[in-house]
Amino acid sequence: LAKYPEIKTLMGPDPHLKWIVSGMVFVQFLACYLVKDLPWKWIFFWAYAFGGCINHSLTLAIHDISHNVAFGNKQTKWNRWFAVFANLPVGIPYSASFKKYHIDHHRYLGGDSLDVDIPTDFEGWFFCTPLRKLLWLFLQPLFYSLRPLYVNPKAITRMEICNAFVQFSIDLIIYYFWGLKPIIYLIAGTILCMGLHPISGHFIAEHYMFLKGYETYSYYGPLNWLTFNVGYHMEHHDFPSIPGCRLPTVKKIAAEYYDNLPHHQSWIRVLWDFVFDDTIGPYSRVKRLYKLAKEN
Repeated sequence: LAKYPEIKTLMGPDPHLKWIVSGMVFVQFLACYLVKDLPWKWIFFWAYAFGGCINHSLTLAIHDISHNVAFGNKQTKWNRWFAVFANLPVGIPYSASFKKYHIDHHRYLGGDSLDVDIPTDFEGWFFCTPLRKLLWLFLQPLFYSLRPLYVNPKAITRMEICNAFVQFSIDLIIYYFWGLKPIIYLIAGTILCMGLHPISGHFIAEHYMFLKGYETYSYYGPLNWLTFNVGYHMEHHDFPSIPGCRLPTVKKIAAEYYDNLPHHQSWIRVLWDFVFDDTIGPYSRVKRLYKLAKEN
């Protein structure tokens, strides 16, 4: 910032985000109508190939919204409720809980019992062979959602209750008008595409230590178009208040700070290396003991 103060001008809300997200939500509602009479095999096919991609993308929009980039820092309630709206096609209440824990991920990156993005000791010990790591990737949505309850349980907030009430109300309305298949389409897509799927490579690419001494990596490939530039992860951790759409500009302005850092070229290659490289696994994370963790 001292060398490139113009980066500050990139901070603030993304005026296009609310319209892009709204379009994705309504596309998924249209898809719910279109799949209601399909055979089950096609329900799961379209959930994996289409709907789940949108749902995963929406979870990354929720990630951006958690940093108040939809309406700005002065409109925090608008951001929280818009995240609940973006959550609707995901099928499971997620946005309010994500916000609660994601701030700790930025504040205490790698913090023992603070950053719930860190796999547990059991995960690191058990999922250590290629077949088990493949299973771990498939079950990643389960670990991702349940790990916070074990590692760092927090009191349920009013916003989480509202998130659940709105989500399950919409689920019931969809079920009432169109039956069970659209609900399965939404939830199966979320689980499948946050598990063993090319887009889910970002979970591994972001903070797993593929090279000793480097714990955060960026990815500059085409899947950033579907994921609100979550691949620009070094840039995001440096400037979390800058929306994803402007992170490529950060890299362009301060190129000498990022161009020589190790980065990933392919999320599919990341998943392949994670499974078949014996030196990489759930243990391949930097873990720190923060003062707060000691006091606890």
